[in-house]
Amino acid sequence: MEDIALGEFLGCIFLMVFGGGVVANCVLEKSKGLNAGWLAIAIGWGFAVMGAVFVAKSTGSIQADLNPAVTLAKYLLGGIYEFSQIIPIILAQFFGCFVGAIIVWLAYFSHWKETKDPATILAVFSTGPAIRNSATNFLNEVIGTCVLVFGIGAIFGKATNNGEISPAMGPYFVGLLVWAVVLSLGGVTGCAINPARDLAPRLAHALLPIAGKGKSDWSYAWIPVFGPVVGGIVGALLWRAFL
Repeated sequence: MEDIALGEFLGCIFLMVFGGGVVANCVLEKSKGLNAGWLAIAIGWGFAVMGAVFVAKSTGSIQADLNPAVTLAKYLLGGIYEFSQIIPIILAQFFGCFVGAIIVWLAYFSHWKETKDPATILAVFSTGPAIRNSATNFLNEVIGTCVLVFGIGAIFGKATNNGEISPAMGPYFVGLLVWAVVLSLGGVTGCAINPARDLAPRLAHALLPIAGKGKSDWSYAWIPVFGPVVGGIVGALLWRAFL
């Protein structure tokens, strides 16, 4: 169990360093990647997930979930986790994303004070809606995470057992899947699709002495937490229906 938690912790650090890092590079003033745009962010997050899966797998977490919604979905599918394992794994994911967010803050230390818009600074750490509407924002996160979990099932499910997809290719395909989800569905909420990826860095934003930061938008924070949880459960149930 200790190895699984360590792998999830280290994997989530890399997830946020690369994922939060690409957002910082694209939006912070005087960064060399300023205004690179949504395509760069989507690609960066795809590679972030791919690299984080490799790190997690190599350090003890064979499943390399990196996402509480995915962990809960796999538990519901049965045969992967026992209930006693869930809390340590999810805590490791949250702590890893928190540490990763701190590293991004340090890496771009000189750029925070150059960025005058507090909302832009917050965007490096957590997601936010393009149009604030709780119902549609929640629905978008549900759909995005449902697609993610169902897609993961397709990558590692029947086709893999039939020998059509090598398990060694899994991290690459998961990275491509995240890239596709962010490109296709990310325009509504920024596509958190991961409670740990959003809540832990949001907490880091609230606690860190970041130059020029504003509020952490806690009134919105429940959506990228509970939306992905619901979406993960729905995705797991749908995948089970097709087994």
